[in-house]
Amino acid sequence: MGATVGSAAEKSVASRFGVKAGHLVQEFGYDDDVDHELRGMIEGHIGSELLDEDVDDVVDVVVYWWRDGDGDLVDSLMDALTNLGDGGVIWLLTPKSGRRGHVEPSEIEDAAPTAGLHATSTISATGDWTGTRLVSPRSGRR
Repeated sequence: MGATVGSAAEKSVASRFGVKAGHLVQEFGYDDDVDHELRGMIEGHIGSELLDEDVDDVVDVVVYWWRDGDGDLVDSLMDALTNLGDGGVIWLLTPKSGRRGHVEPSEIEDAAPTAGLHATSTISATGDWTGTRLVSPRSGRR
């Protein structure tokens, strides 16, 4: 799928998510409701498949699909930090307001610092998903 993605779309993904060719991107929370087009664009840009949650490699970026009812957000974010390299970023993707599984922004704002993270920005990732960029405060801004 990634080979057919146009370069303009890939550049858009790269600029919005900070992924680069050759980056290792680990994915958590995959289910039937994820945005497959977004996944394909990320894979097309990095030149490989997204790594699943069982991989032990050091990764540059984590993409975490999170819905209300998925469990404890703090614990899940801490799990996502396990393989994240220095200066790495977690993109927490949550359903937009009005969609099934919507997560209130205040829940993310409360959970992030407890997990040792700082929310730096929020984007409209797709028609159904909002993305919140989370970093370790000690990693600085990139």
